[in-house]
Amino acid sequence: MFKSNFVLKMSVTVLFMVVFQIAANAQATRTWVSGVGDDVNPCSRTAPCKTFAGAISKTATNGEINCIDPGGFGAVTITKSITIDCSDQFGSILGSGTNGIVINITAALDTAKSVRLRGLQISGVTTGLNGIRILAANKVSIENTVIDGFTAHGVSLETSSGAIKLGIDNTTIRNNTLQGINSFLTGGATGNITVANSFVSQNGSVGFNLSGGVKALINDTNIFGNGSGAVIVNSDLTLTRCTISQNTIGIQSSTGGTVRIFGNTVTGNTTGLSTTGGGSIISFSNNMIDGNTTNGSPTNFLPQS
Repeated sequence: MFKSNFVLKMSVTVLFMVVFQIAANAQATRTWVSGVGDDVNPCSRTAPCKTFAGAISKTATNGEINCIDPGGFGAVTITKSITIDCSDQFGSILGSGTNGIVINITAALDTAKSVRLRGLQISGVTTGLNGIRILAANKVSIENTVIDGFTAHGVSLETSSGAIKLGIDNTTIRNNTLQGINSFLTGGATGNITVANSFVSQNGSVGFNLSGGVKALINDTNIFGNGSGAVIVNSDLTLTRCTISQNTIGIQSSTGGTVRIFGNTVTGNTTGLSTTGGGSIISFSNNMIDGNTTNGSPTNFLPQS
């Protein structure tokens, strides 16, 4: 009897491994979604899926999901390295009452832990939570994307372990109730954020809210019409060639914060520069800080080299 049970258990184990391997092999390196697709399809070019959530389960790690035609492809949770690219089409995510995209890659075998998002419009229609919420990853790239209308944050970096690199390029983050870009790192996690050629506007609380040991570089970006343009706590920020205008506070450096500004225009804010709690703002000589109700002053000036 013991031998029979042992043989049965081994047979079931082998069968499970075979089925798992077949399923893994069935995943494609490139899949497709379409406004007229169906998630029961294999997500091929000729038989596309309807949603990103349907396609991601049929896409191999480090694979890519593309859009055949314009459509709304639904909120998605990403748990493996992947690219979602709708650059040549209108690829929309409607995050009503939820997060548009959640990134949470924890699998040890996924060594890259890398996500690339391109050509998306992510809308919270005033009831969504976060446009993109990042819980665990090594690298996240957001390009040519619009994030609009969430009740919390446009992009929220909330990782609690490891070192993460977040790159944002040619992206508009607007009309979110709290922060446009928010960082809240815990558990010894570190973060490096680079933002370029972007618009961060009309976010109710803060355009950039950086805390918890983040190092950030923002260049060639318009930061306007937010509650505050940039608020830095226990983090390091360099701003180059940016326009910061029509915010309540343009740049605020608070406890443990260091901000370096080079070649920026800070104008039309209620307060241009503000430091509290020992934070510092280091200004190079080529910034234009004028036309604010109160311009404020850097804590240190350095000559342009």
